[in-house]
Amino acid sequence: MQQHGIVMKKSLGQNFLVEPQILQHMIDVAEIDKNTVVIEIGPGIGALTEFLAKNAKEVFAFEIDQRFIEILEETLVSYENVSLIHQDILQVNFSDERYRKLHQADRLVVVANLPYYITTPIIMHLLSSRLPFQSLVMMMQKEVAERMTAKVGTKAYSSLTVAIQLEMDSELAFVVPKSVFIPQPNVDSAVLKLSRRGKARVEVEDPEKFQALVQVSFKQRRKTLWNNLKNEFIQKGKLDEVQLQQVLEQSGINPQRRAETLSIEEYAELYYHLEDVLNKL
Repeated sequence: MQQHGIVMKKSLGQNFLVEPQILQHMIDVAEIDKNTVVIEIGPGIGALTEFLAKNAKEVFAFEIDQRFIEILEETLVSYENVSLIHQDILQVNFSDERYRKLHQADRLVVVANLPYYITTPIIMHLLSSRLPFQSLVMMMQKEVAERMTAKVGTKAYSSLTVAIQLEMDSELAFVVPKSVFIPQPNVDSAVLKLSRRGKARVEVEDPEKFQALVQVSFKQRRKTLWNNLKNEFIQKGKLDEVQLQQVLEQSGINPQRRAETLSIEEYAELYYHLEDVLNKL
């Protein structure tokens, strides 16, 4: 980076890993082999990319910063199995013909050291892309990884937990100290592994509506489920008090419970009965 006169852009959340053992550990967790096609997000100067290229069948590396594209073209010149794509991952349409290889891959895995400030949008974008990936192995802020792996009833359990665990099994693989990054961030990181389930934990007709209901339920964590739902459905004129009580009774959910005490299955029950009442109005 000194050679190329590169200064990190704080606006892009650029913190680069400089400990080779951790890079190898990520490769091991992702179970990369010569049958694996990899999507990498934010390769930076290519430290992780090189590890991936040596172990994978093919690597598609998405980098938003043109300065690093120029470095990567130089440092990865000897790897014919790496495709560099200068694009914001959030703007990528994976149904485009140019990404056919990703949909046809025998085994597709996402590996990334994610910018802290857009970790959740990137993961949700990937989950909604319908790419046939088997797993995502991603470095992120430890606190966010803990939320994605949280158990029902715990402080870390949130609407994000439900969104992730609806279709994925989540595992906090290992913690990464802040001292192994340049520049050093203010918090520790963790490597999270998300593995696709054979089928979703619950089947919901409209996942977006389901997630919207979960978010409403968590809107004010200290309030009861009743108060959060009342603010959304009664005060906005969607339901009256009797109808909302009916929905909760049919769902078998005590209205005085708080959002973090409901399992994904209970949210599904709530969603089904709520939709049933709303559709009849």
